[in-house]
Amino acid sequence: MRHQVIAKRTLVVILALATTVLMAVPALGGGRPLSAELSAANEVPPPASSASGTAHVTLNQGQGEVCVDIEAGGFEGTVVAGHIHAAPAGVNGGVVVNLFVTSADHSICVDGVDKDLIKDIRQNPWNYYINVHSTFAPGGEIRGQLSK
Repeated sequence: MRHQVIAKRTLVVILALATTVLMAVPALGGGRPLSAELSAANEVPPPASSASGTAHVTLNQGQGEVCVDIEAGGFEGTVVAGHIHAAPAGVNGGVVVNLFVTSADHSICVDGVDKDLIKDIRQNPWNYYINVHSTFAPGGEIRGQLSK
């Protein structure tokens, strides 16, 4: 009987620890990872620029949060903005998430993003792109479609 009580208490402690760890994962940067290779050639129309970079995106649908880490360089102009847009490759689309980009290397988590939008980005990343705008190319100097 005493062994059964100890076994039950041990199980309760293990389950409590596992729950705590699983709940902490999103706070540690968990979520669905996506990426994009950014280049001027991907812009529509492409500017005469050799700028390029990468973007890593983490979608946290349950929290309504999109986190982005952009590393880029070679811009012809001063970086002034960056966004996630809705459109497939070769087509310009509207802004769906403002990334408040102010430099070529930029990291941000944006809260309050519609959970249905995050779900659609997660399920159909090729229908969304990241671009970074500059004074040289106000419509976007580099762009990349999201991918899993």
